[in-house]
Parts: sequence; structure tokens; C-alpha cells
Amino acid sequence: MNASSEPVCIDLQPREHGIHTLDSGFMRPRLDAIHLIEHRGRAVFIDTGTGHSVPLMLAALEQLGLGVDAVDYVILTHVHLDHAGGAGLLMQSLPQARLVVHPRGAPHMIEPDRLWAATVAVYGEARARADYGRLVPVPAARVIEAGDGYSLDWAGRRLSFIDTPGHARHHFCVRDHHAEALFTGDTFGLSYRELDQDARAFIFPTTTPTQFDPEALHASVDRLLACSPRAIYLTHYSEITDIARLGADLHRLIDAHAELGLAWSDHDAGAAREAGLSQGVRRIVIDEARRQGADPDLWTEVYFNDIPLNAQGLAAWLDFRRRKSAA
Repeated sequence: MNASSEPVCIDLQPREHGIHTLDSGFMRPRLDAIHLIEHRGRAVFIDTGTGHSVPLMLAALEQLGLGVDAVDYVILTHVHLDHAGGAGLLMQSLPQARLVVHPRGAPHMIEPDRLWAATVAVYGEARARADYGRLVPVPAARVIEAGDGYSLDWAGRRLSFIDTPGHARHHFCVRDHHAEALFTGDTFGLSYRELDQDARAFIFPTTTPTQFDPEALHASVDRLLACSPRAIYLTHYSEITDIARLGADLHRLIDAHAELGLAWSDHDAGAAREAGLSQGVRRIVIDEARRQGADPDLWTEVYFNDIPLNAQGLAAWLDFRRRKSAA
């Protein structure tokens, strides 16, 4: 079943209600989660990691005793490539599956050339290839566009979809009514397991390029909190509880990022603004670590890649605001 004859080492952690967390292998351990829901002998993947993750997903099915024809849906919270890069290649191995994606993201899965060009613009061609592998288009006939309020009755288990812009305009979150859980992609931020203290999790927003919108993100977080979930499953990384506390922290840190961005709103794009925003995000990380009684050095190490990406996202937001005001 695997994409090669070589054995595949997978990190597959079972959760409640048939939910499994699979480490996609992207960049470092416990950075990027794929969630596999198993119910009544059927399966759903939520997010896919990159093209390099496909052998892991097929091996996970095999480990659970599921055939490739047991997968009914592959659901993408949004089409950033650490979440969706493997979708097309995976779909080639899943004969019964339909791809469920936000209406704004569907065209990029059917014709991925523009998505790839945008990714190369951020990371460069060589790094994009190394990190994400090859993008494979998904036939339009196999794609379901799930707008706000869309619902699936999957094997007697209801999955509904909530439009959640703020991180990206092509982002939805998935509500699993059976598990009283939400799968939130990047909307509910980042919570890395290395930073947990005495089983207490922490949260941090992601403002990565190019569609950060703090007002929309606040509204999306509030919609998720209004669902009163038992648990939230993040792509970065997996299960969190104590949702009300983490939601309040997330709101506060979204505001901190927006305030940082606005402090640089009178500066033109360039090296000085880039450095100032990056230093500012690093300061937010350090201040939050200290606020939580945690180790600032560990936090800056764990958020090493997120700090410049958040800064780039703030710069893109400032440029968007400037274009909008000039129009």
C-alpha cells in the first residue's frame, strides 16, 4: 500500500472518538499534524501535509487495518501547502475519496499553478521544492466546495463547516459534532507540545503571508469559542483543551501583533521595516513566555521559523491597508 517498498516510520497517536494524530514529517517532529478520523470502518483525512507526507498517510491506513477505498473524504482547512500540498497526490491513491475545500481554495487545488507561484514568491523555488514536493491537480469532478454552514452526514457522524477568515480568506474550520471537537487549521493559532508545562498548553497566533486580517480573525475565533468544543485539534500541533483560557490569550496576542504592525504603518517596505517587525514579533514571543512563567529561550527556539513568517504576514497586511486606503 505504501508509495515505495521501503518501510515507513510513522508517528500515529490515537485520541478520543476515533481521532488519530499523524505527524506529517514536515520540517521537524510535532510541527505539522494530519488528523485521521476513523468511524464505523470508514475514514476521513483532515489536512494532508506536503507531497512528502503521502507515504505516511497510506501507511497510517494500513496500520489501522483500513484500505484505501475506506477513505470517503480528504478535507483541507485551507490551501497553504503545509496543510494541502499532498492533497492531489494522495487523491490519486484513494479511489472513493472526494476533496472538500473552501470555495476560494478549490480553484487552486484544481489548477495549482498560481498557488505554486505564490509559494515560490515567498520561499524561493529550491526551498519550495525541497519542503513541499510536487503539486498534483485534483479533477474538478472530485472536489466539493464547502461554504459556511455546509454539512456532511458521514457514516452517521455529522461534520459541519465554519467560514473562518483572518489567517486566510480560503480557510474554514471543521466541527465534528460526535466528538464535540473542532479542527481549526491555523485559525486558532499554534500550540507546540514542546512548550507544554504540567499538561498546560499555550497558544500563539500565526499571521503568515499573505491574508492576515486581525478584525476578521477575532470574529473567527469568537465563532469557534461559541461552539463550546470539548477539544480543538490544531495542525500545529494537535489536541488542546482549556479552550476558554487559550481563546482569551489568542485574542490578546492577535491585538499585540496588530499593534506592532500599526507601529510600522508609516514606514515604507524595506529592510528596516522587515527587521523591525521581526524583532517586534520576537519580543512578543519573549514577553508571552515570561508572562506564562516559561523559558523565553525555549520559546524563541521553538518559534524560530514562525517569527519571520509572522513578520512577513504583518508586512503584507500593512501593504494591503496602504493599497486599500489609496484606492
